[in-house]
Order: sequence, then structure tokens, then C-alpha cells
Amino acid sequence: MRYEIRVEGHVSQTLAKAFPELDHVTIAGYTLLFGPVVDEAHLYGLLDRFQSLGLRVRELRQLPD
Repeated sequence: MRYEIRVEGHVSQTLAKAFPELDHVTIAGYTLLFGPVVDEAHLYGLLDRFQSLGLRVRELRQLPD
């Protein structure tokens, strides 16, 4: 499965390194992280990481294969 996660604000290069499995791009006031998510446990782990780093997830979408 591939996911797209929209995070509020600009995520620095250093902070983006906390998500090595995801690519990212900054677009007009938010950062879009995207990439493969192995299973539900991986997804919840990512969401936990976002929360622990103080990043606010604005949108989460599963992308078509």
C-alpha cells in the first residue's frame, strides 16, 4: 500500500530524516510525505512518530496501486 500524508507547515530536512521510508515535498504551507506502508502496524507507528515530533497531520490518504 502507498500512502500520502499531509502535514501542517514546513518539515525541515533534519525532521524528515525521522521518516526514512517516505519521500517528501513542501507545497504552499504544508509538507506532503508519501511512500509505501507495509501494514496497519506500520501506519500507526508512523502516526505515533508524527505525534511525538509535534507534527500535525492534516490529511491521510491511501493511494491507488
